[in-house]
Amino acid sequence: MAGDRSVLNGSALGGRSRWADVDGPVHYLDFGGPARGPLIVCVHGLGGSAVNWAAIAPLLTSRYRLIAPDLAGHGLTRAAGRDCGVFANRALLHRFIETVLVSSRGPVSSRGPATAGQSVILMGNSMGGMVSLLEASASASTVSALVLVDPALPFAFARPDPLVATLFALYGTPGLGGVLRSLRRDASPDASVARLLSLCCADPSRVPAQTVAQHVEMERRRTEFPDRSQALNSAMRSVVQTIGRGRGRTYRAIVDSVGCPVLLLQGDRDRLVPVSVARSAARAHPDWTLAVLPGVGHVPQLEVPRETAQLIIDWLGSSGRSAPDTPRSGSSLRAAVGMARRSLGRAARTRVNRRRRSIRSRD
Repeated sequence: MAGDRSVLNGSALGGRSRWADVDGPVHYLDFGGPARGPLIVCVHGLGGSAVNWAAIAPLLTSRYRLIAPDLAGHGLTRAAGRDCGVFANRALLHRFIETVLVSSRGPVSSRGPATAGQSVILMGNSMGGMVSLLEASASASTVSALVLVDPALPFAFARPDPLVATLFALYGTPGLGGVLRSLRRDASPDASVARLLSLCCADPSRVPAQTVAQHVEMERRRTEFPDRSQALNSAMRSVVQTIGRGRGRTYRAIVDSVGCPVLLLQGDRDRLVPVSVARSAARAHPDWTLAVLPGVGHVPQLEVPRETAQLIIDWLGSSGRSAPDTPRSGSSLRAAVGMARRSLGRAARTRVNRRRRSIRSRD
């Protein structure tokens, strides 16, 4: 299957829809950007898709080339008998990069394997952060920098959100998990997206309406896939097993072996990955750069795309500039963090004032 064959209306999903042959069809979105600019490969999280990057992509493509694959069992990449676990998807990501990237100084294509010495910036959210860490460890020459957005990190003591803990337990319980998956299948695309955003965002209303519509369109297309629930459950078990007591030490050793520059972005109201986990990881890796986004949930790239993009741009121009970009000073990144905090603080105060006025008008 030709990698540059567009089969979907790009505007419906936020980027140009393409396919690559990576031991079977793999769907990805090409968000564009300068042909000779640094290439960022965006890796979505559990139950997500390439559309998860649609809000932030236009804010980065003036400097960077962005592409985002759908991992096996996610988005439009059907499982089709493939393993949907994180280690298998790490291998798929690696082959995707080799297949799709011909030259980091030329347009994205799939005419052949990448040549030696070429590298990409990996940007991963949630499970995608885990997959990106695995790839950076297994293939250090392929990854020049990591941008981790609320990633699934090695276990650290933290009180889990009660709803999230209950959902994970129920999905893993024989019988009950099947009932929940059946209910999820029966929900409309709009309802499914609304429920997911309410879980992942501190304030779902901040997600741009166009981005919500793009997620609904992706969910609508996925309703035709009979194996999507099994793929999600397989991926979920894999994530839990990887960070759990059994494989937890192995995963921690893998994370410790990563040598490229790392930017760790974390919402402080994330219900899936508590901010204390990110802070613990940053303490264990003092060479990492941690930026905490106040009042933000699990998907900053959707909830506060402008602030998130600015942090990424400033970091890639300073601490992460092993990926070529216009150099900036470290003080520029600190200023961007402060600006993001002030911006988010003003937005939070505005929402509170609106609620107060609404209450007063009702009284």
